[in-house]
Amino acid sequence: MTKYSEIVGDKLNAILEKNFDAEKGYTKAAINAKNEALKNFFKNKAQERKYFKSELKSEVASFGQQFETSGSITGAAHRTWMDVKALFSSENDESMLEEAMRGEKASVQEYDDVLKETSLPVRTQNVLLKQKSQIEKTLSTIKTLEDLK
Repeated sequence: MTKYSEIVGDKLNAILEKNFDAEKGYTKAAINAKNEALKNFFKNKAQERKYFKSELKSEVASFGQQFETSGSITGAAHRTWMDVKALFSSENDESMLEEAMRGEKASVQEYDDVLKETSLPVRTQNVLLKQKSQIEKTLSTIKTLEDLK
């Protein structure tokens, strides 16, 4: 494997790991949400991130590299924090929306960092741009949902 492929593969694996975290976080939020519409929103976002993972696994495999199969320690800590907030917060749904927004902002930054890689193949760049665009739409939706609370 060339150095180029290892670098790109490692960066894609980092994004893949974050999508594992996001999927697990959204699944947990769906379980904890009180509002039915919000539960469905979180479930849909978890499914979206599952799809993102599938696309990213294909990209990583195209570099002949093994792909991540779990999330990060940071993501696990974040989900635990969401559980604690949900347990003690009277504004459970609002807290989860705030945490989702924080996580999505971090995701956009991570995608931007990878997209700065000048040696990304066009196909990989297109996958990342499409996913980043969806995450940005999610941010907009979360802002709207917060305004409704």
